[in-house]
Amino acid sequence: MVFARRSASPPPDAYAAVARAFKRALVSQCHPSMLFAVLLPLLIALVGAVLMMWLFWMPLTDWLRMELARWGAMERVDDWLATVGMFSLKVYLTPIIAAAILLPVSGVLGLAIAAVFVMPLVLRHLERGDYAGLARQGRNALAVSVWNAFWVSLVFAAGWLLTLPLWLVPPMAIVLHVAWWAFAFSRMLRVDAIVDHASPAERRLLLARHNLPLWGIGIVCALINLLPPAWVVLPVYGSLVYAHYGLDALARLRDERTIDV
Repeated sequence: MVFARRSASPPPDAYAAVARAFKRALVSQCHPSMLFAVLLPLLIALVGAVLMMWLFWMPLTDWLRMELARWGAMERVDDWLATVGMFSLKVYLTPIIAAAILLPVSGVLGLAIAAVFVMPLVLRHLERGDYAGLARQGRNALAVSVWNAFWVSLVFAAGWLLTLPLWLVPPMAIVLHVAWWAFAFSRMLRVDAIVDHASPAERRLLLARHNLPLWGIGIVCALINLLPPAWVVLPVYGSLVYAHYGLDALARLRDERTIDV
């Protein structure tokens, strides 16, 4: 049995389903098991941040100081600030740039852990409620999840570093932050939300049909990610949003008419 050829455009009520997924995820997040699940990605992100600071902070800040010293404009600004009795720009700019490089990498590591290890907890929790009758038809779910988390994390880290100089252009700091985190949330969690339940054919159809709403969820999560207190819960809350949306879309897909070939 296969699914009839259908349009890849999102269903008319897709964006209403997005809003519904955020509301349901908020309710699910308040469950004790989901509150406990927050700890795993948070601890991994903290441990990753500490390790990266310990291993790379000194080499990175030394390298940044040397690179900044080569910029004639930076030297002229520093000399002018010294003559008027103010601070050295390089002294303050170096740790800010180093933190902007290292902390997001540890953050995406926490998101990857949430995608691979916390998402199964999220799915088991949701299976006991709204999606109890939804059969698991996924294949090689763990391998697909690990590979997806790996390539998304790699592209995120490389893209973040390569576009970091553009942060000096004032509006680009927020634009690039939202763009890269929307990429991380959308590309990582959209797959893990349905990989256990959807067959490969269903997964391909769902990801094609719901591509724009899935990006919309990622953009909203990236905007929430601008608020530092949200970093604590966002990996799990984002997983819940994608799980609610993905499983609901899968249930609707299976309710549609199918044909025998």
